[in-house]
Amino acid sequence: MNHARSLIGVSCCRRLDSAEPVHGVVERYVLAASEGCNADTVLVPALATDSGLAMHLDGLILTGSPSNLHPERSGIINGEGPFDPHRDATNLQLARDMLDAGKPVFGICRGLQELNVLFGGTIKTVSAAAHHSKESSPVEKMFAHEHPIAIEPEGVLSKLFGANDITVNSVHFQGIDRLGNGLTVEATAPDGQIEAFSDGTGGLVLAVQWHPEWDARTNKDSSALFSHFAQMIKASQRS
Repeated sequence: MNHARSLIGVSCCRRLDSAEPVHGVVERYVLAASEGCNADTVLVPALATDSGLAMHLDGLILTGSPSNLHPERSGIINGEGPFDPHRDATNLQLARDMLDAGKPVFGICRGLQELNVLFGGTIKTVSAAAHHSKESSPVEKMFAHEHPIAIEPEGVLSKLFGANDITVNSVHFQGIDRLGNGLTVEATAPDGQIEAFSDGTGGLVLAVQWHPEWDARTNKDSSALFSHFAQMIKASQRS
C-alpha cells in the first residue's frame, strides 16, 4: 500500500475479563511502534481466523505477553500457562502471511518465541533466577536494564549497536530451545540462552527476548531497534 506513513500491525492477546473475552495490548507497544517507527498502527485481535490482513499491513510487531505458547506449539511437555491459543493461531498465520508477502516482522519476548516456532524451532522453560526479576518487584525494577548479553560479531545487532555487549531487561520464563530453520543468532545471555535472532540479513525477521518497548523513548539501544524496524519496512517497500 502507498502510505505517507507505514502501517504497522501490533498483535493483541485474548484474555477473559469477568465473563467476556477482551482483546488488548499494553500501550507501550503501540507507542513504541507509532513513535519509534514514525508509523500508523492498528491493533490485531486474536481471533484465530485467516483474516487476509497481511495485504493491508507494511510491518507486524509480535508483542510480549503474560501468556505462554501452548505446549502443542512450543514442544514443551506439560508447559505451564496461562495459555492463549487464539493468539497462537492468529500470530503464527499472520506472521507467515507477512513473510510470504515480503513484509517484515519484529518479535518481542513472546513474539520471538512465536517466530522461532514458526520456523520449526522449539521452546523450553528457562531459569527464572537468571531471566526474570522477582514477581514481587516493582515494575520499574522488573524492567530495569540489569541483564548482560553478548552481541554476535558482524551480525545485524552488532552493526546496529556498534558494541560487543549491551545490558537489557529480562522478563521471561520461557525461551528458545532449538533455533528455527534458517534463523541466525544475534545475541546470547551468559548462560548461552539465545536472546535475539534474525533471518541472517535482518531484512524480514528480527526478534529479541527482552523488552525494548519499555524505554523506547529514553534508551538509545531500544530506540535503535524500532528505528531499524522502520528501515526494514522502507526497504521492503522498495523491493
